[in-house]
Amino acid sequence: MKVILLKDIKGVGKKGDVVNAADGYARNFLFPRQLAQEASDNNMHILNKKAETERKKKTAEIEEAQKLASELKDKVVKIIGKAGENRKLFGAITTKDIATALNKQYNLDIDKKKIVTDTIKLLGTYDVEVKIYPEISTKIKVLVCEQ
Repeated sequence: MKVILLKDIKGVGKKGDVVNAADGYARNFLFPRQLAQEASDNNMHILNKKAETERKKKTAEIEEAQKLASELKDKVVKIIGKAGENRKLFGAITTKDIATALNKQYNLDIDKKKIVTDTIKLLGTYDVEVKIYPEISTKIKVLVCEQ
């Protein structure tokens, strides 16, 4: 019997997969626990519509991420810090500081978790990677200067 899985089932398949299951397994285990539904024409049509909607949504997200990446490309973010001897900062510049500076200077709301860098402890210019979407990232420059 062909069934559409509603949840991931170890050894059987992932959510949304259409698999062949034994009649007894489907009727006595999968259906009562709402783990699957019969792969009728109507249910297959609904599944295809959901897949199409999901694909369109993902395409729109990718386009938005590419637009943001091109907007961010080669931007210079200036952060002012207090430094002591040997250009060493009191404290450090973290991804949260960079995200806040991006928001203030360019009005771009970037999550701090998407910024990839080590903590910055010296004055200077640094290349920082911003991962906007899986497989879509860009580089920005962070200029750390003294007051």
